[in-house]
Amino acid sequence: MLMGTLIIPIHLHGIGSLKDKRKIVKSLIERMRNRFNASVSEIEAHDNKRLAVIGIAVISNEGSFLDEQLDTIINFINQDGRFFPGQIQREQFPVNSDIPFL
Repeated sequence: MLMGTLIIPIHLHGIGSLKDKRKIVKSLIERMRNRFNASVSEIEAHDNKRLAVIGIAVISNEGSFLDEQLDTIINFINQDGRFFPGQIQREQFPVNSDIPFL
């Protein structure tokens, strides 16, 4: 089993308040959760109205599917015109699946 993660800073310009920022960030997070079946959350810069940092995690049994899914998420982020994405941190690593379940 493999896990892929993305950490994506997004820069919001022309935002007047934290309320405006949260509206955009909440919409983005919900759209990604629904479209990609991924775990998505704002992980940093909660009180900065011009910056949000989004963390995304995806788990798969196949590395090629995981790469494709992460690429699709990055393209989705890049095509949203409400903000400008910063440098994306991308990682992929194996997950220990030998954990016994109760």
